Amino acid sequence: MAETEKTKMPYDPTKDITFLCDQLRKYNYIQPEDFKTYNIKRGLRNEDGTGVMAGLTKVCNVHGYILDEGDKVPVPGALTYRGISVEDLVQGCIDENRCGFEEVAWLLLLGQMPNQKQLEIFQRSIGRLGELPHGFIDDIIIKVPSPDIMNTLGRSVLALYSYDRNPDDISLENVLLQSMSLISKVPLLMVAAYQVKRRTYDRKSMYFHQPKPELTIAQNILRTLRPDKSFTDQEARLLDMCLILHAEHGGGNNSTFAARVLTSSATDTYAAISAGIGSLKGPRHGGANLKVKQMIDCVKEGVKNWSDDDEVSAFLEKIMDKKAGDGSGLLYGMGHAVYTISDPRAKILFERAKELAKGTEYEAQFELCHSVERLAPAVFARKKGITAPLCANVDLYSGLVYSLLQIPEELFTPMFAVSRTVGWCAHRIEELLTTGGKIIRPAYKSVSHKLDYKPLSER
Repeated sequence: MAETEKTKMPYDPTKDITFLCDQLRKYNYIQPEDFKTYNIKRGLRNEDGTGVMAGLTKVCNVHGYILDEGDKVPVPGALTYRGISVEDLVQGCIDENRCGFEEVAWLLLLGQMPNQKQLEIFQRSIGRLGELPHGFIDDIIIKVPSPDIMNTLGRSVLALYSYDRNPDDISLENVLLQSMSLISKVPLLMVAAYQVKRRTYDRKSMYFHQPKPELTIAQNILRTLRPDKSFTDQEARLLDMCLILHAEHGGGNNSTFAARVLTSSATDTYAAISAGIGSLKGPRHGGANLKVKQMIDCVKEGVKNWSDDDEVSAFLEKIMDKKAGDGSGLLYGMGHAVYTISDPRAKILFERAKELAKGTEYEAQFELCHSVERLAPAVFARKKGITAPLCANVDLYSGLVYSLLQIPEELFTPMFAVSRTVGWCAHRIEELLTTGGKIIRPAYKSVSHKLDYKPLSER
């Protein structure tokens, strides 16, 4: 081999990509006013911010406003699973001093609350379905590690297709079995992906603990995640509460809609749920809980006196001016597409975080999160000139609660996916049962102009 070939530099695509992107921008720009001209509802949102009605569901209701003679009137937020308030579901578990995520999974999948015998059958089935195929962790996760747990989760769910004897069977019986299997397996995939990430990218020890079928999903997450497998009942119930709060949020949220879109094409369960995971990964959706953590860390560094409202407010303005934070100008953890006055999930997490953080190293951080919640509406009004209600959403306090449970920040969004798998599966089943086999296919208006073809030599 010639010396010049040995020392030849590897191809650097930077210049070529810059040139190609210039071409993309030149020929793919659409005038913003065209969207108004053709009444295009970007983001499938109406002009008042409400979502375009795309379907009917019995699974869940997300309520944050009423329409009074066409005007959007804010009301306290409410979240119901199959008609039952999520606040009542959480309080019931607190009153009876037990975990309830599996019970909520039954409710969302099947449509009603289980009795004691039904719940025992369901829990036993979930426990037995949790075992991963032989060699799966070695072949799918260890051999192809990723620094992003959500990436590994989505890929691993797709890989489970290859281990299913009837992966493309979309009968009710088979899809329900696949759904229960995924609800049980996704937590194990998450923990395994984290352990491999620790060893490969963090140069730390990797350890695998077998789950116990008789334990709840929350208990098994803590058991398999922690080096010594130990956890308290209080910790398990707190994590279980987080799983309940994140289990479902209506058919219109981005990840659930993605799962329903794929389901409408009659594709397999693994593809549909992986689509939900891919959507949830985004910082505008499930990834926002990690963005909150990063934003709060930024505020902690940039504000000398965390108790000084003026200083905190000034720093929040810097974030909105894109002079601090991640440069997006967004106040993560504040505002919601539906909730206006309050997010019921945030209210529950606020109370639990306040109680558990008191007297710990996290108390000051809790107070800082609360300051952001108190001050952000006024900051937003000054910067945007919008005085409509602005409430904290579930992401503002969920990361703090996970930190109290010593759950690493890389798992904040994957933990969301573990829980939301239940909702995705419930909506997939409903899509298959109730939509008459119609594929979801919205229309796009073409604004391109007719051009004559020119031979290459004449361009």
